[in-house]
Amino acid sequence: MTEYLAVDGGTIAYEVAGSGPLIVLAHGMGDSRAAYGAVIPPLVAAGYRVAAIDLRGCGESSVGWSAWSRTAIAGDLLAVIRHLGGPAVLVGHSISGGAATIAAAQEPSLIDAVVELAPFTRKQSIRLGDLRVKRFRQGMLRLLGAGVFGSVPLWRSYFDLAHPGVKPARWAERLGRVDSLLREPGRMKAMQGMGRSAPTDAGAQLAGVRCPVLVVMGTLDPDWADPRAEGSAIVEALPAGLGRLEMIEGAGHYPHDQFPDQVVSLMLSFLRSDVARA
Repeated sequence: MTEYLAVDGGTIAYEVAGSGPLIVLAHGMGDSRAAYGAVIPPLVAAGYRVAAIDLRGCGESSVGWSAWSRTAIAGDLLAVIRHLGGPAVLVGHSISGGAATIAAAQEPSLIDAVVELAPFTRKQSIRLGDLRVKRFRQGMLRLLGAGVFGSVPLWRSYFDLAHPGVKPARWAERLGRVDSLLREPGRMKAMQGMGRSAPTDAGAQLAGVRCPVLVVMGTLDPDWADPRAEGSAIVEALPAGLGRLEMIEGAGHYPHDQFPDQVVSLMLSFLRSDVARA
């Protein structure tokens, strides 16, 4: 059942399942909490209370927000965690990975651990050699086109490219919901605003994180020419010993969507080892 929380002049939609320690799931731009549909049941079965959030401007959350930065998103996530009674393990995908970093640095008492899935957490730069990587070149052009022109077809094309090879269960339904949501008034504006927000606010907070962090990257993620190098750079920017990088072979930018069983397995192992020792 969808619930709503008033935050910063808007409304954040979320749903909660299960009981036990709290895990909060935050999706990437141009998406909704449906991205975690295959992840929630096994986490609940493992004994966790799982809250999946629609980011500001996305899914069933309200539109018309004045800010789309990772810092603004982090404030929403922390508000939901306070409302639900934290602390929580905070899982963030793409832009929300950066937001989770900020939340952990700002409110360490509310965050037990962070899981970053294909996160945009650091300042990005493109080297000339990166453009020789076909999937990166194709992904960048689609992302730029969707952002500049507000094109739903270009976003759909990127979304398909970012799920290389293995498609999630009920793929047509998943793609159709992404398409229909972005055609609602204000939703594309939200995606464009998030796309324009630089991750420098998140990168500046990496050294201030005090909880364990798991970074999960797909080997075929089109958002980076070298996904492993990006994940390693995030781990290296964290305080020594706090970060761990895991790669999922064949995954694109949505490892939790393509390979939910592997992502859940990595998360549970992380929670039972790194987090339990913290």
